[in-house]
Amino acid sequence: MSYIPENAEKIAVEGATVDFFKLEKDGQSTYYFDTSKEGPPHPMVNAMAGLGMIKGTNDTVVMINHKAPGGLFAKLEDDVKYVIEDLPDGLVKVVFSYNPNAAAESDLSQTSCGG
Repeated sequence: MSYIPENAEKIAVEGATVDFFKLEKDGQSTYYFDTSKEGPPHPMVNAMAGLGMIKGTNDTVVMINHKAPGGLFAKLEDDVKYVIEDLPDGLVKVVFSYNPNAAAESDLSQTSCGG
């Protein structure tokens, strides 16, 4: 089962290691990627690439993954908001957006899970 909408358009994203897709609606873009079959560092690398595209916008990034990426969350400051949704097949969907009133900015170059 794919959680990426059928009408989303495949796009090239600099630094990505999986396919990204874009869906525009009412002047807002949502970017999707699926790392549910990938191990580290793919979830972190692709999340950071996606977050770089939406920085300072009202757009969102949707990550489909095999589990909630705790290592990624630990690297994010309050400029990145996220909502986790458990999916029926055991996967998770994480929706990322930006908080324009944040006190701290995330370092999106941090693509390694290791400390």
